[in-house]
Amino acid sequence: MRTLIISSMAFLLFLSSCQDEVMTNNPPMGSSQWLVPRDEVLDGGPGKDGIPAIDNPQFVNVAAVQFLTDDDLILGFADGEDIRAYPHPILNWHEIVNDDTQNHSIAVIYCPLTGTGIGWDRMVKNTKTTFGVSGLLYNSNIIPYDRLTDSNWSQLMMRSINGEMIGAQPNSYSLIETTWKTWRQLYPNSKVLSTNTGFNRNYENYPYGSYRSGAHLIFPVNHTDDRLHPKERVLAAFFGDRLIAYTFELFDENLSIVNDEFVVAGSRDLNLMVAFRRVLDGTTLEFSPLQDQLPVIMQDNEGNQWDIFGRAVTGPRQGQSLSQPTQMMGYWFAFAAFYPDLQLFEP
Repeated sequence: MRTLIISSMAFLLFLSSCQDEVMTNNPPMGSSQWLVPRDEVLDGGPGKDGIPAIDNPQFVNVAAVQFLTDDDLILGFADGEDIRAYPHPILNWHEIVNDDTQNHSIAVIYCPLTGTGIGWDRMVKNTKTTFGVSGLLYNSNIIPYDRLTDSNWSQLMMRSINGEMIGAQPNSYSLIETTWKTWRQLYPNSKVLSTNTGFNRNYENYPYGSYRSGAHLIFPVNHTDDRLHPKERVLAAFFGDRLIAYTFELFDENLSIVNDEFVVAGSRDLNLMVAFRRVLDGTTLEFSPLQDQLPVIMQDNEGNQWDIFGRAVTGPRQGQSLSQPTQMMGYWFAFAAFYPDLQLFEP
């Protein structure tokens, strides 16, 4: 079956005007075997690497950042004391950042069409590689490819869906998504991805018009769910084989806590939700929120205090970390498209 090519003329014209540094040939479809219906793998228009990944990221201090507004979203990653922020206004134009932190080689993969971001380990076949933007989409979601084997991967399926690595799953790292205003309160001394990317882009301009707030999609999906607005941002976390979605309506303006199968900390004012496993060393912990102590967000019944990355900063477990389920922030429609049995958490 041939690939169905669906595009918006305005969308393509816009993207083509930005492709001055990269080749824009039509992306190859790889080998004939796919884990998804091949006729649902769509050509997004720009071509392979037409949306250029950032392979040599530069960073600046928080105080040096001028292009972000308080409400701009960022993705945050902590590798020990090496704490980095990757702003959406840059990721909207590049989608992938191949980075080396203190102890990890990570690909930060963000899809503007589904609003989903996650970190992947860049080791493929025991070799460090980089990921690029294939130009292909499945269920409106980015299909990265690795530059070692040229295999295609699905971000939201979290596995290779075509090529030599078909079926393989990357080691993933959960990222914190919040606003620039909140991030400055959390980590004022962190590093921030710079607009010095080597590409000429207007990073203060959102390239998809009214897409973030409208119910419309540019590309079709194979399953919809009308329980929430398609573009409502939710936190989706895997609990075994189940995917559970949490909404901001569960949380107060101040930090509050849901103690369920996970402990989920959230705040509407901080624009923040994050999930952790409650069991540590065989003990199920009970958590309560802490106010005005960022980056510390909660304490447990043993007297430990935990930061936003799940690290105990005081108490008898100081130095230990809570494990995290695989989780992503993103648009409701995206998780529903991939996981029709998606559970919407209700207290």
